[in-house]
Amino acid sequence: MRGVRYVFIGLVAAALLAGGPVFAKSAEELKQTGSAFSAIAKKALPAVVFIDVETTVEVQRYRYQNPLEQFFGRGYGYQQQEPETQKYSQQGQGSGFIISKDGYILTNNHVVKDADRITVTLADGKELVAKVVGTDPKTEVALIKVESEDDLPVLDLGDSDALEVGEWVIAAGNPFGLSQTITAGIVSAKGRDEPGIAEYGNFIQTDAAINPGNSGGPLLDIDGKVVGINTAIYTRTGGYMGIGFAIPINQAVRIKDQLIKYGKVSRSVLGIYIQEVDEDLAKSFGLNEKGGILINQVMEDSAAEKAGLKEGDIVVELDGRKVEKLGMFRNRVASTAPGSKIDLKVFRNGKYKNIVAVTQEMEGEGAAAGAGVSSAVYDKLGATVDSLESDAARRLGYGELEGVLVTEVKQGSPAWRAGLQPGQVITSVDRKPVDSVNAFKKALEEAPDHKILLFVTDGRSSRFVVVKLEE
Repeated sequence: MRGVRYVFIGLVAAALLAGGPVFAKSAEELKQTGSAFSAIAKKALPAVVFIDVETTVEVQRYRYQNPLEQFFGRGYGYQQQEPETQKYSQQGQGSGFIISKDGYILTNNHVVKDADRITVTLADGKELVAKVVGTDPKTEVALIKVESEDDLPVLDLGDSDALEVGEWVIAAGNPFGLSQTITAGIVSAKGRDEPGIAEYGNFIQTDAAINPGNSGGPLLDIDGKVVGINTAIYTRTGGYMGIGFAIPINQAVRIKDQLIKYGKVSRSVLGIYIQEVDEDLAKSFGLNEKGGILINQVMEDSAAEKAGLKEGDIVVELDGRKVEKLGMFRNRVASTAPGSKIDLKVFRNGKYKNIVAVTQEMEGEGAAAGAGVSSAVYDKLGATVDSLESDAARRLGYGELEGVLVTEVKQGSPAWRAGLQPGQVITSVDRKPVDSVNAFKKALEEAPDHKILLFVTDGRSSRFVVVKLEE
């Protein structure tokens, strides 16, 4: 607990300068701090679990009949052979925490992703087989469940929105397989949107030590309530370097509720283009407070247009909470269930105005992609696509194209074998232009036989790709 060590050093120095009584008082304060951490550990650790995952990995290998092929390439002196697919069992580990007596457990998507078998070990050593209720790769939240005849220990959930920078937090989990471990630190920052961790990043940053194996464990406040899910670290060595990231528990709960109710996550949009408001922009609009999100454009027939939002409006509050950062606003809207009412306070023409908007479903969201258009061919493809109106597509500079953005390619799938990669844009299927996820799925169903001709671009070069589907 590095933070405690720093406090201790400062108190010892003060005691040496001021004399014995001060030292005694300082030592007593340290004992109280230690007692507080001990109480949190006793309360929390029984509900923190160790997750062991077994995953089957397929690897393509070539069998060499001529030893010279190893040096001069396949087919040297012989006809080139098809690769053989070999399967291997891969083990993974992580952490999680129990949120209900009937066995629901929150963890990270990357802990249980593609798992064939999940074993959960409780604090008392009892092992239970878990099943995946649902996952959300875009936020890195996953929900699993175990069955037990006994009532399970449960962690209380806190309010991550009320968390302040500088507050004490405790990270619990199983780093490097060392079960039932806690580390302490402070909240270093909030609202971190770190690239490469999750598409919808809104992370709590902490200096509480988080290491491999801590992923999925709880980040606790000083009352022992969960305020986050430990998810990732910034590191150049593979280990702890003083910067860790946790998913805010309020965001995780919204995802959890959808996974339990629907088995999937559907996100909301307002249909606006936005930017953050700096001091100069605020002054130019006559706004005397910091923060807020400026609406640059309102899309036609969108939730925003129907609610009466206009270009030039500055959103200063969402559901009674102050709006300060673009990413935080975007994530809070997206994590709201489609069809929900949200209360917006906007600044328009020198006056504040309250507006109620009903959110619409975002196109291209997991199992809900295509707004009801199902496609057996799409399921076989092994690639996930999203609308070019998504934030990911705009960040990649694809705003002028028509097509769909490839967001994920499953290893070993037909799309993977054809060379499709995340970040590419598919503009046509069998030479028929596609401009939405719906159109893409429909075109796949209409494609002849089991060979799909796709036209793909990465913004610099374009090419045709033939995807061979399995019979």
